[in-house]
Amino acid sequence: MSPPKKRSATRSELTKSEYDDRRRVKRRIAQSGEAWLHRAVRYLARFDRTAAQVRRFLTNKGASRTQVLQVIARLSALRYLDDRAYAARWIQATLARRPMGLDRLKGELIAKGLGETLADDAIVEGLGGLDEEMLARRALDLKRGGRKSLRQRTVSLLRQRGFAEEIIERIIGDYPSEERAS
Repeated sequence: MSPPKKRSATRSELTKSEYDDRRRVKRRIAQSGEAWLHRAVRYLARFDRTAAQVRRFLTNKGASRTQVLQVIARLSALRYLDDRAYAARWIQATLARRPMGLDRLKGELIAKGLGETLADDAIVEGLGGLDEEMLARRALDLKRGGRKSLRQRTVSLLRQRGFAEEIIERIIGDYPSEERAS
């Protein structure tokens, strides 16, 4: 008769530090560059990502700095990662479904890991002749579906979307006088 199999402890049988230690060791098992590349490609398959997002993902999964840099370089060479193209697509999609002010656009691009210069360039290219006032009007039209909205709701919406105060005042100034009185 063979000896009984040794079973590993379940999470409930381990202390938090023992569980964290086991998890950390499991996470740090050396993987080849190809394995990290495969993992990054699967991550990119779900959504379009920036190089900074992929870098953060691989680092959190336990890749070394060298492995991360190699994978990012390989993905860029394969044209799976292109921050400039990502920014252009993101701006186009965002302005189509949810127009916002230039400062907010820039802030969101920077939060996604793009540099300030790249964000500025992408915004200029992505606007295609639109100015901030036209974006504000489009935001209102999309939000209210063509019906007139109350002044305070309009101001709140435009502020939430990051439009400048002078743009908001110009838009509000175009409302009929009875609309402004409310």
